[in-house]
Amino acid sequence: MSFQKTGNGASASDKQHPHTLSTLDFQGASSAAAAKAMRAELANLASQVQDEEARKYFSNEMDNFFVLFTRYLNEKAKGTKISWDKIQSPSNEQIVPYKNLDQISAPSDLNKLAVLKLNGGLGTTMGCVGPKSAIEVRDGMTFLDLSVRQIEYLNKKHDVSVPFILMNSFNTDEETKRIVQKYATHNIEILTFNQSRHPRINKESLLPVARSPASPIDQWYPPGHGDLYESLYNSGLLDQLIAQGKEYLFVSNVDNLGATVDLSILHHMVQTEAEFIMEVTDKTKADIKGGTLIDYDGRIRLLEIAQVPSEHVEDFKSIKKFQIFNTNNLWINLKAVKRVLEEESMDLEIIVNNKTTDNGEKVIQLETAVGAAIKHFKNAHGINVPRSRFLPVKSTSDLFLVTSDLYSLNHGELVMSPKRMFNTVPLVKLGDHFKKVNGFMARFKGIPHILELDHLTVTGDVTFGSNIELRGTVIIVANHGDRIDIPSGSVLENKVVSGNLRILDH
Repeated sequence: MSFQKTGNGASASDKQHPHTLSTLDFQGASSAAAAKAMRAELANLASQVQDEEARKYFSNEMDNFFVLFTRYLNEKAKGTKISWDKIQSPSNEQIVPYKNLDQISAPSDLNKLAVLKLNGGLGTTMGCVGPKSAIEVRDGMTFLDLSVRQIEYLNKKHDVSVPFILMNSFNTDEETKRIVQKYATHNIEILTFNQSRHPRINKESLLPVARSPASPIDQWYPPGHGDLYESLYNSGLLDQLIAQGKEYLFVSNVDNLGATVDLSILHHMVQTEAEFIMEVTDKTKADIKGGTLIDYDGRIRLLEIAQVPSEHVEDFKSIKKFQIFNTNNLWINLKAVKRVLEEESMDLEIIVNNKTTDNGEKVIQLETAVGAAIKHFKNAHGINVPRSRFLPVKSTSDLFLVTSDLYSLNHGELVMSPKRMFNTVPLVKLGDHFKKVNGFMARFKGIPHILELDHLTVTGDVTFGSNIELRGTVIIVANHGDRIDIPSGSVLENKVVSGNLRILDH
């Protein structure tokens, strides 16, 4: 086997021993060989697409993937980790408190706004089939129902036309398009586009697992929400929005029920001419893995746990050192996105996601985060928002909260009950018996009243009757082989319940 030099020349030792390679040259040659092999495989995949328009689109996706792959190879060879010593806390200009914003009710720039929900995820974690956005979360309404209702009310109240956009993945696109047909009679423009699909990479061979564009769906993956910018541009939707006079895009996760259009933040964005604003909120012990904003070489950047050197992971999780985290509620200037992309200057940090397939194959997924683009935009900064703007439903423990009397619905928006004496929500940990939505629903005759609850932990085979009230700290533990039925009408305050408690129906 022969290698070509890819560096800036041979070292002195190489000149003395022409048949040996320095570690750097070897890695460089290996990277070049891996890139060449990948390029050939991607060209072969593209050649299998018969329709010319479809082949052009597929080739474009594979080109974007190849750029990500070669960057991964280069970073792997050079070992380019973030320099921990350069990390500083953001300045007061880089993180603005929400309370300092002008409170706006007259929306002078609302007609220049579009709202986008990241809708690429499935509900598999919670035991559901299809898009996560189709899960019922409150009063028989799904995430999508609530979002559509919010935008519909916004448009009607202010006599504007804010479009509602869904970025789907190949996992959610077909079903989502079918679902949104039911909103056809609503006074709202709904647009959808697809994020890219990339081939999973075999960890050993560094070649695509997929052998054809029609390979099984599990051989492909959506490359994280950082793909939003390229996909929005390539779909033609970016130019379409700009042509309609839209200048600002509010982006959030579809499962964050707190992410509503905030007129004060929009006004602040216009006034400060900020091209990018990230909503952050105070970190708690439940948020230790969330990305955070840092000052790095005088510029604001997003730091994700995947970028942190292993010896500093505990520092990253520290609430003292990093006091805020990214909610993934983002406000972005559309013309600035077009400029950055056309300058080819968008360079998002790569998140390497290691997976093992059902047949035991070790694969790599190369992903990026949408918030990582903050470093590319002018006057970019964070706004420290109230916790109420971050209300994600990632698990049935979260579902327990949003279906309880802690909240009421107001035009699709969840509003915390004024009877709750604290601004914080209770910490709820439901065990494996509650993990799937069906199991969760079967274990409650009614969601307990929790206005005075601080902490709830439930493990084991536990069921709840109706009209139960939980206060303070409640811990319920049914050991293996035991079952606990909490009777209807019970009031549990600062209680630990364990053992075996069966309530028989008469």
